[in-house]
Amino acid sequence: MRDYQHVISEMSLVTGSSGVFDVVVDGHVIYSKHSTGRHAEPGEVLALFREFVGPDVPIYER
Repeated sequence: MRDYQHVISEMSLVTGSSGVFDVVVDGHVIYSKHSTGRHAEPGEVLALFREFVGPDVPIYER
């Protein structure tokens, strides 16, 4: 997520039960293990985040 550190004001990990893994951005679920029935593939959540923020948000320059 370092590519978008300039647009993320807060990030938190909320523990749950039964292996729940949901990624929520501004109240919108962008990935849910429960809905998909599987763990996210490497890079999948980042790709979904990129789609969510849109192409107008530039990647953070290091």
